[in-house]
Amino acid sequence: METWIVGLGGVVGAIARYLLSKWISDKVSRQFPTATLLINITGAFALGWLTRVSQTWLPEVTQRAMLFLGTGVCGAYTTFSTFSYEFTMLLESGQYRQAIAYLVTTLVFGLSATAFGLYGWPQSRLQGM
Repeated sequence: METWIVGLGGVVGAIARYLLSKWISDKVSRQFPTATLLINITGAFALGWLTRVSQTWLPEVTQRAMLFLGTGVCGAYTTFSTFSYEFTMLLESGQYRQAIAYLVTTLVFGLSATAFGLYGWPQSRLQGM
């Protein structure tokens, strides 16, 4: 049963990533992998926030809900493989500054987004909800 829960969440996350990536790519230059960067940052925040919510606001959130949302949706929504591929393509095409900027931006903002999701809301606001 848990496998199906993760799989259904994965379907939702993969479709969301595809649609958002397509929408962002239509709006911005394709010279820099902005879509993957934004998707990975928002996904990192979402997983941090979901973890915080499940521990603080709704400790009764079931393991199945976290499997669906965290493992399934967030896991399929974010993409390390696309990040790795795009980083490698920037290097291969000689765009070293953009490659380093992409690497550093992804790491700094991704880790910061996760931390903000986990710890960014004041404790008093969490308890009041």
